[in-house]
Amino acid sequence: MLWKLLRSEYLFRDLWFTVRKDTCEKQNGSLVDPYYVYEFPDWVTAVALTTDGRFIFEKQYRHAAGLTMMEIPGGCVDPEDNSLEDAISRELLEETGFQFSKLEYLGKTSANPSTHNNWMHFFLASGGEQVSEQKLDPNEEIELHFLTVEEVKELLKTGQIHQSMHVTALLHALHKLGHLHY
Repeated sequence: MLWKLLRSEYLFRDLWFTVRKDTCEKQNGSLVDPYYVYEFPDWVTAVALTTDGRFIFEKQYRHAAGLTMMEIPGGCVDPEDNSLEDAISRELLEETGFQFSKLEYLGKTSANPSTHNNWMHFFLASGGEQVSEQKLDPNEEIELHFLTVEEVKELLKTGQIHQSMHVTALLHALHKLGHLHY
C-alpha cells in the first residue's frame, strides 16, 4: 500500500512548523497531487509523579483552542537534545522545576498520521523533587497542580483533559501503575 514519492515542494518553513506539498503515485498507478504534509519535530510528554506520589499537572491557556486546559508536562525535542530522555528531562525541569529519579518509556503516538510526520513519545517520570523554579519560555504561563490518582481519573472520566495525546499517555501510565485494568 506504500505510495511512491515523485516530488516534494516546501511551501512554508518556520521555527517548528513546515508545510510541504507532495506528489505521489499509488501502487495502482494513480497520482495523488497535491498531498500536504505538516512537518514538526518529535514531541515528548511525561506523566510525572513527585516523591509523595502526586501527579504534576499544568494549567495553561491554549490559544488555538481558545481554552485554558489541564495538561501534563512536555514539549518539542530540540536539535540540542541527545536523546528523548534528555528532551523530556529538560522539558520537565523548565516547566516544573522538578528532576526525576526514574524515566520509563511508555510508547509513542501520532497526533494525525494522515498529515503530520512526527511522533509524540511519552514517559512515566517518578521520584520527582523540586530543584529549581520554573524556567518558562516568554509565551508560557504555566500554573502547577499536584493531583492524586483519584483526581486524575476523575479528570479523565469527566472529559476535562482535552489534549488527546496526553489522554493516551495518562492511560498508558495508569495501566503501568496498576490503576487501570483492561
